[in-house]
Amino acid sequence: MSDAPKANAAVGQSGGPTGVINASLAGVIEEVCKHSEIKNLYGAVHAVEGIVKEQFIDLKNISINDLEGIASCSSSALGSSRDKPDEKYCHKIFEAFKKRNIRYFFYIGGNDSANTAHIVNLMAAEVGYEMRAFHIPKTIDNDLLVTDHCPGYGTAAKFVACALMGDDLDNRALPGVKIDVIMGRNAGFLTAAAALGKQRDDDGPHLIYMPEKSLTMEQFCADVDAVYKKHGRCVIAVSEGITDIDSETWTQKVVKTKEKDAHGNVQLSGTGALADFLSDQVKKTLKIKRVRADTFGYLQRSFVGFQSQVDVDEARACGREAVKFSLSEQSGSVAMKRTGEGNKYGVEIFCTELRNVAEGTKSMPAEYINKDGNGVTDAFIKYASPLTGELPKTYYLGNYPKV
Repeated sequence: MSDAPKANAAVGQSGGPTGVINASLAGVIEEVCKHSEIKNLYGAVHAVEGIVKEQFIDLKNISINDLEGIASCSSSALGSSRDKPDEKYCHKIFEAFKKRNIRYFFYIGGNDSANTAHIVNLMAAEVGYEMRAFHIPKTIDNDLLVTDHCPGYGTAAKFVACALMGDDLDNRALPGVKIDVIMGRNAGFLTAAAALGKQRDDDGPHLIYMPEKSLTMEQFCADVDAVYKKHGRCVIAVSEGITDIDSETWTQKVVKTKEKDAHGNVQLSGTGALADFLSDQVKKTLKIKRVRADTFGYLQRSFVGFQSQVDVDEARACGREAVKFSLSEQSGSVAMKRTGEGNKYGVEIFCTELRNVAEGTKSMPAEYINKDGNGVTDAFIKYASPLTGELPKTYYLGNYPKV
């Protein structure tokens, strides 16, 4: 352990916005203000893009009211970026840091953000420039390594659960087939959250499909047919990343123009093609007339006024702890370890090495997915329920005895 340098700090928010990424930012700001070692805190406007362009704002002078307002507001208050810095790009970041004597770097984001912090930290070490780079986890996909779960997931999971509760009530009132396409390229945690609001045995979603299990259209239609014959209706939650048995996503199969993002991934969230395709499959194969489909798209990320309080508190704590770690550690990624369940739920925040998180991702454990691949187990419900907090109750009179 070395003495903490007296220098400046920079903080940025990267990747897709979430409902609580600003709470992590607020945690960084409030903790930095407690430590004289950090003279100035520069907020990078639009993340790494803002750093290389030297577009900074002074975050030490914002008011308490603004700080609390930011913490309770969704999306990225500093703006974000989808840039994936390579070594050349990171060298520009490092040069901007040297120019302003920035030796503390707090980067709130996913696995690519952890990798950026890792590369910048290695560059600094190579030339003997003391740099303390810390990654603060964020993603609604909940797919970062090491940490039990990710800030941002609980709020997005709450949104998905409540949206499906409402959709199920709608489907009860006007029976048919309803398909909801939910974010999740490689991990099904968010789609699985659709099950969290189920309160009756016949509540939807009746079918939940995640990218961890391949799905043929023959099986999909057979599953829908079985549920429809049993209940006279069917509500389906499906991940945008579901794949055929050849491992190619169904979206890739049905979208003619395969637009790619900065990371080389085919865009899955910016199109309703999968929802339309699945709807057509049901209509053509099963001859069901009332079939509707929605793509949640970006609504899941920044829906205002819909935070999980557990998620807010944990996100803010991760921001605070990152600053504390930076005063005693050279670099690292903040992570959470679960310490209890149910009424005793809690987390312990710890620091892991950046390389343990950089670029890697995790999928839903097999024990969270039912053996048929079209739903979740009680183990998943137990895992995810504390993260959303209590969900609303729903009521339906159609199940009362007929007179």
